[in-house]
Amino acid sequence: MTAVDVSRAAVWAARLNARLAGLPLRIRHGNLFDPVRGESFDLILANPPYVPAPAGDREPRGQARAWDAGGDGRLVVDRICREAPALLRPGGVLLLVQSALSDPELTVGQLRASGLKAAVTRRRRIAFGPVLRGRERWLRQRGLLPATENKEELVVVRAELPV
Repeated sequence: MTAVDVSRAAVWAARLNARLAGLPLRIRHGNLFDPVRGESFDLILANPPYVPAPAGDREPRGQARAWDAGGDGRLVVDRICREAPALLRPGGVLLLVQSALSDPELTVGQLRASGLKAAVTRRRRIAFGPVLRGRERWLRQRGLLPATENKEELVVVRAELPV
């Protein structure tokens, strides 16, 4: 198994946790798929940043890289849609978590356009976390969050490369 993260702190924490748990994980530091270019996988799990950000016109820095995802919440999701299909083996599966605020149907459409069978397979409504609470007013002003909504919907998109 291989894990990749852009955060050095996350990479070191994952390495330590894997070692303590006795798990044979290969953990790489890098930007999305860059460290595994040229490899192929049966399964890709992705929990990218997906929260729309007021400063969406510039790359997030520091801890904000874990949640800031551009003005529309798709900064990393769109890259995954473009790049993941080339890394899947025939029959391979991509599971991607994202917020309903960042247009999961667009994700499904992009993955289908890449030749994958794709659909939203799970939905769950959760209370706003600290990031969404901090952006609630901005999200409502942009029309991304209805005035009466007090929960966020998370979805899992499943995409498979046909055999």
